[in-house]
Amino acid sequence: MDEITSNDKLMAALSYPIGIVAIIILLVEDMKARPFQKYHAVQALAVNVILIVLSIVLGWTVVLACVPMLLWLVTFYWAYLAYQGQYFDIPGLTPFLKGQGWLE
Repeated sequence: MDEITSNDKLMAALSYPIGIVAIIILLVEDMKARPFQKYHAVQALAVNVILIVLSIVLGWTVVLACVPMLLWLVTFYWAYLAYQGQYFDIPGLTPFLKGQGWLE
């Protein structure tokens, strides 16, 4: 069960740029039972929530409205790392999620 499969890598990678995939992973029992998928799904869901909030808050001005879109491009880098089978920390976010008990 600790072995990371190609399906684990694919689902983890897709959860960063496509936030709905993270929700699906957390709702499906078989996927949620996979530690690699769950780790990245929780992290990706938190990232996507932050991006949505930033989009709403910064959307009042044209210039600042571009900031969440640029940050969304970073999710492709995180998706690449997940597809390589790596566990990684997002500064500030991952320690918060671990402190809340959402990540092990």
